[in-house]
Amino acid sequence: MSRPPSVRFLFAHPAHFLALGCGSGLSPWAPGTAGTLFAWLAFVLLQPLFSPVGGLVFLALAFVGGVIVIHRTGLALHEPDHGSIVWDEIVPFWLVLSLTPHDWTWQLAAFLLFRLFDITKPQPARWFDEHLKNGLGVMLDDVIAAGYALLVLALTRFALDHWA
Repeated sequence: MSRPPSVRFLFAHPAHFLALGCGSGLSPWAPGTAGTLFAWLAFVLLQPLFSPVGGLVFLALAFVGGVIVIHRTGLALHEPDHGSIVWDEIVPFWLVLSLTPHDWTWQLAAFLLFRLFDITKPQPARWFDEHLKNGLGVMLDDVIAAGYALLVLALTRFALDHWA
């Protein structure tokens, strides 16, 4: 991975500030994990502000806005999926948390599963990561990772409810 951009770059444009996860993407160690941890904290603070429908509208706007800010920031960094760009971790993880029981153990499992699938990029996430080098591709591979995490969580909950 390239060097993290500077704090000056972070504040040079609002798109950079969002794409870099309000600074969490500047972490020199595991910026994707730092961004996902930031997402978890932000979710805890933001979730009470939204109704279920309002939360879905917010997520849709955050996704569309993310495609734009990630694309702009990737161009500025000369790397479409620079490691410091973490908005693509934040929004999909918010989706996962919004569909996960509000218990810290479920949320921890959601965090670990999301990171596992984001890092390993099972198909079709890998295809988007390798072939669609723009804001949409960067966002979609993480949305797919979120889908895998949600599937495993749902199967786990089903198993616990029916066989425990």
